[in-house]
Amino acid sequence: MEAPRANNGRKRKPTPPAGLGALHDDLLERVLARLPPATYFRLRAVCSRWRAAAASPTFLHACARVPSRDPWFLMLSDSDSGPRPPVAFDAAGRTWNRCHAAPGAAVPVAASAGLVLYRAPATGALTVANPLTGASRALPSPPQAARQLQAIAMYGAGGPYRVALFAGDLPDDLSMAVYDSSSDSWEGPLPLARRPGDSSCPDAPAPDDTVYFLSKSGDVVSTNMQRSASKQYSSSVVVRRDVDGDADAAFAYFLSYSGTVVACDTARRTFAELPRILPVYFEYSIDVVACGAAAYAVVLSEYLGTASLRVWEFAGGAWRQVAAMPPAMSHGFHGTRPDINCVGHGDRLMVCVTSAEANACFMCDVASNQWEELPKYVNADGEASEFLAAFSFEPRVEVTV
Repeated sequence: MEAPRANNGRKRKPTPPAGLGALHDDLLERVLARLPPATYFRLRAVCSRWRAAAASPTFLHACARVPSRDPWFLMLSDSDSGPRPPVAFDAAGRTWNRCHAAPGAAVPVAASAGLVLYRAPATGALTVANPLTGASRALPSPPQAARQLQAIAMYGAGGPYRVALFAGDLPDDLSMAVYDSSSDSWEGPLPLARRPGDSSCPDAPAPDDTVYFLSKSGDVVSTNMQRSASKQYSSSVVVRRDVDGDADAAFAYFLSYSGTVVACDTARRTFAELPRILPVYFEYSIDVVACGAAAYAVVLSEYLGTASLRVWEFAGGAWRQVAAMPPAMSHGFHGTRPDINCVGHGDRLMVCVTSAEANACFMCDVASNQWEELPKYVNADGEASEFLAAFSFEPRVEVTV
């Protein structure tokens, strides 16, 4: 005997699909905008609806409403086998991601928010680009200056950005030319005045003097700062609320050729040379970095048969140590004469240590003084890439140039 049908002979209606497929287009775009930026280029391969969402202007608006993204670090290398596709380290996912190549033969010199500034070494031409999408735009030619270029800075987040070129002959002569993206024009060069009460470091060599001395190993060492070519004009920018509370002021920090830290107030058009952390004849490598609303100097030095890497902050007219790499990690650089190049983003600080015998990149949480070594990136040839430096940016597909 046939059992009676529970639905009285009627066909059961299919259950509507659950999950993202049931979301309205607007809500779907908001959900997709919250996914890690590395998934952006894979959205279009999921289905036609997601491909349409990724190409929608409203999806870009949804991405812009995400208040912040964990940083990516655009890594710079010097490969003997020719240029390789650029890669970036995702600090949140601890993964490596491909980025779009630099326009032409230009090299990165600065970054701000989701944009990276590139400079052509042969001509000095500047191009701003989004390394996530590959969109780029050439900037107008900067004002011609006969004086020596000291540093390049880029600042501004979530809106118009500015590019500042610092040139002159330190310790007394310095000027600044500023590009404003909102007007697409340059201003300057504008002379910078030495900050009242500041004088050049008494133990610094004169601009045209090079003092040589013997290191502990017997090598002849120059007091002139030898910067990596990839960071020759790099600077770090800290944006703070003006003392009057009316606007944000940008302070640019960079290394002079004699190894002193130069601090420039772009709003008041003043500059100062900060005191040295170590004596001029002390063998060390130094770089400046901005993390959050503070600027730091990172110093790798050798003393009493070991190497130490320490992070210093200038506050109250003096340097104070705020973090230090564990000795077990830094001791391996003893005797290798390494060069360090640093970059910061939020509370994170990345240090690339390079020498003929060793190469490694480290990440530090400055607030907690927690250090870790980055995983190696293995390229298409199966070799571990060696990185000289990095620039940090927010991976944002909606940022335009």
